[in-house]
Amino acid sequence: MPRMTPDTLLHHFDTGQPWAARLSTRPGYGLDTAYADALAVRALRVARGERPLGYKVGFTNRGIWPVYNVYAPIWGSVYDSTVVFCDGEGRLDLSHTCEPRIEPEAVFGFRSAPAAEASIGDLFDALDWVAPGFEIVQSHLAGWKFEAPDTVADGGLHARLLVGRRMPVREIAADAAGLDAALAGAGVVLARDGQALDRGTGAAVLDGPVQALWHFVQAQRACPGAPALRAGDIVTTGTWTDAWPVAPGQTWHGAFDAPLSPLSLRLE
Repeated sequence: MPRMTPDTLLHHFDTGQPWAARLSTRPGYGLDTAYADALAVRALRVARGERPLGYKVGFTNRGIWPVYNVYAPIWGSVYDSTVVFCDGEGRLDLSHTCEPRIEPEAVFGFRSAPAAEASIGDLFDALDWVAPGFEIVQSHLAGWKFEAPDTVADGGLHARLLVGRRMPVREIAADAAGLDAALAGAGVVLARDGQALDRGTGAAVLDGPVQALWHFVQAQRACPGAPALRAGDIVTTGTWTDAWPVAPGQTWHGAFDAPLSPLSLRLE
């Protein structure tokens, strides 16, 4: 296949056109090259005026690893052009997405940058809030057939993110262990147009969203060229259920257990 450059990758994001073939079929195209391409696309998006708001972490749910043939977490950037905040009910536009699917997740906000070599306790100290979220993920490879490097170059499969009601973490727990236990023990029922389709728990994502976040902080810091985490960054930590195909006109509801709140989404 012709070489896929950061410019052509961005063109596929903008237009929703599928890729002709997997990048991972190219000799030597591994995760390091894929992250370099993803960061180059990020730089192009910044140059044209988009503002990174943080990150998404994917494939933290071990239960779906065999389904998608990806056996370790990956991450990508999210932007002011792809993220919407709401207080429990929101809308997202699916235009120019490619085979979109929905994932119910826990989203964190940072009040400060976590310390180098942060412990889980340090991580808690850096956090501001946690919220329910719906990420719309996408694949520019037909049928969601890919290898891990393809998913990284494909923006971490990120398309859109709806962030629901934000809860200060110190209103949930006094320390990291308490927050970890509260979120790992929470569940969600995912429904489309009033029909329950799936259910999951926070423990599905690397044993809990706090654990998934801690994994990301370490992995992101170790990635050559990755920007440092900043105060105000958000991170969504992976799906509690399988990812379900979506279409305009649908209404989705996530009945999250406390300490998270319910979240509804209308797709356009």
